[in-house]
Amino acid sequence: MSGKWEVLPFWMLYFVLLSVYFQGCLSAFNLARPPWKKQSSFGSSFVFPLVGNVYPKGYYEVTLNVGQPPKPYFLDIDTGSDLTWLQCDAPCRKCTPAPHSPYKPNIKNIVKCKDPICASLNHPCHNPNDQCDYEVEYADRGSSMGVLVKDTFPVKFTNGSAVAPGLVFGCGYDQEVPASAHAPYTDGILGLGNGKSSIASQMSSSGLIRNVVGHCLSGKGGGYVFLGDDVLPSSGIVWTPIVRASSEKHYSLGPADLHFGGEATGIKGLTVIFDSGSTFTYFNSGAYKTLLSSIKKNINTKQLLDAKDDKSLPVCWKGSKPFKSLNDAKSYFKPLTLSFTKAKNIQLQLTPEAYLIHTDHGNVCLGILNGSEAGLGNVNLIGDISMIDKMVIYDNEKQQIGWVPANCNKLP
Repeated sequence: MSGKWEVLPFWMLYFVLLSVYFQGCLSAFNLARPPWKKQSSFGSSFVFPLVGNVYPKGYYEVTLNVGQPPKPYFLDIDTGSDLTWLQCDAPCRKCTPAPHSPYKPNIKNIVKCKDPICASLNHPCHNPNDQCDYEVEYADRGSSMGVLVKDTFPVKFTNGSAVAPGLVFGCGYDQEVPASAHAPYTDGILGLGNGKSSIASQMSSSGLIRNVVGHCLSGKGGGYVFLGDDVLPSSGIVWTPIVRASSEKHYSLGPADLHFGGEATGIKGLTVIFDSGSTFTYFNSGAYKTLLSSIKKNINTKQLLDAKDDKSLPVCWKGSKPFKSLNDAKSYFKPLTLSFTKAKNIQLQLTPEAYLIHTDHGNVCLGILNGSEAGLGNVNLIGDISMIDKMVIYDNEKQQIGWVPANCNKLP
């Protein structure tokens, strides 16, 4: 009996040692895995609901929590810029009206000049240990000036896992808004560009997501914005390469020819920029005038008349009686198509809903404006109005933009 009991502890000890050995191997394997492999334990996208519309609000906003304890802030989404910023209690020399009190930075949150993100903003620094100041200017001549800070952004992956990465953003204490502009009633801007300072680029560098961003703007108002790529549909996306000059960071596509009602307008070689920070679409003066002429030639003057008393936008039309919705008027207009000449069979279809608004006066107005008159020069912007009811994807890793019709009222 005593001999048998002596054998059993030996085998038990053997299996315990063997188990410890394999657990050690597995731990070493986990430590050696590259950062992107860790994503499977979290999920690979963040999705945030949007509030807003093209008309009458003029912008779409997202709510993000910042700091510990987390406080909510409303941010205007903008694929036309990189840096995210909040109005800052520093004190704020020139702040615009906002829904929340300004963000209060802590001295330990201030980013130094030696930080790589500071260097990416090309702001002059005299000493590596100085605070990193920033200044950004926008196409509408608005601007924000302040200091870079770093704080936590508590967020949840699509599978419910929570993280709170430390991200660099701007603490803006001096904002300029053009006198003629209707300033968004937000706490700042969420920069969704592809620069090193963008939130998506920082999260991608940390191994949390792939550097893919996108949005789905609903024509009924609302929608969602996403960071990461696991919410993309498996088929149906139209992809075209981003065209980028060495000095340019915009999401530019081109060249493209413009067709109206299936017929060529003579407008060729347009380079267009996708910009969710722009409410309306803008064409350069020549393209705008040609397009407007094509639309007016197609209008039946017995059904539609110029609504010159409607100042909602520069060009408006009225019917024999006020239109109850855009659906009542869209049959009087033909679709537009941007045909990208360097990408075979790639077209961006713009139905009347993607270039018209229905105003409070019961009229319809052209949501494509003269960019030259707006100070954009030869730039052509595809704004929110032309991206509604589409999932638009900006893949910064493959340097391509995609779009696909989608139900933007339903979160993925």
